[in-house]
Amino acid sequence: MKFRNLIIRTLSGAGFVAVMVSGLLLNKYLFAAVMIFIMGTMMHEFFKMTMGDEYRFSRALAIFAAITLFSLTFLYKGHVWNFPGRLVILAMIPIFIVMVNSLYVKDKTDFGKFANLYTAILYIAVPMTLMNFAVFSPGGEFSGLLLLGFFIIIWASDAGAYVFGMAFGQKFGKKLFPEISPKKSWIGFWGGFVLSVAVAVLLYYTGLFPDSYHLPNCILLAVLMNISGVYGDLVESQWKRHYALKDSGNLIPGHGGMLDRFDSALFAVPVGVIYLMVHNILW
Repeated sequence: MKFRNLIIRTLSGAGFVAVMVSGLLLNKYLFAAVMIFIMGTMMHEFFKMTMGDEYRFSRALAIFAAITLFSLTFLYKGHVWNFPGRLVILAMIPIFIVMVNSLYVKDKTDFGKFANLYTAILYIAVPMTLMNFAVFSPGGEFSGLLLLGFFIIIWASDAGAYVFGMAFGQKFGKKLFPEISPKKSWIGFWGGFVLSVAVAVLLYYTGLFPDSYHLPNCILLAVLMNISGVYGDLVESQWKRHYALKDSGNLIPGHGGMLDRFDSALFAVPVGVIYLMVHNILW
């Protein structure tokens, strides 16, 4: 049974990676389709976790608002139809509609749950939208190599944390956040830290990161993304622990839900984009 589960986990993981890489490398429209699907799925899982089956129409409006935000930013950054940047502000209209819609819901006994609609937009939709800034040059040319590098660093961090944590962290050293995620250890953290930095150096020397980024920037980028990714993982773990759930969903056999796979990226990718933009080295 364990071997069968390992096979299922490996095949589903390979399929997931294949879809991700295809979306990042083939063309910008496939990239948009893959990211919108991932974003919508994560928001659905988040709403299912926090709101159950209630307020379905309001949840659909929130997902529509998120897709609008991503799509308008995509059109602007990708120079699709020469879409002007000033029109990205139109994404606020669906968000306002989500707020106004709450006035017309008859059953307000659990009105506090509506906060989860806005939380999902900030927690999921905004980070996913920022990925547009990592794949388009100022001239609108598409290349998913940088974002692929981001994900490779994140995956390396997760893999290093898992391997070192399972091998040594359960027996030695202190736990990272035992009240939130009992299995995470400091040894696992440092294992992920070292492997993510090593991978960033490898990406630099293999040319996935441009020479203009310079090696110190690549190393610091990996450090910041590793730390922020760990926090992203812990934040999602806290949500699941609060609602007594092991996984956010079961879309990917053996891996849980989409939110389980992207929890680190929701923090790490925006931090990577912000770092490169602040230092004026993004493209």
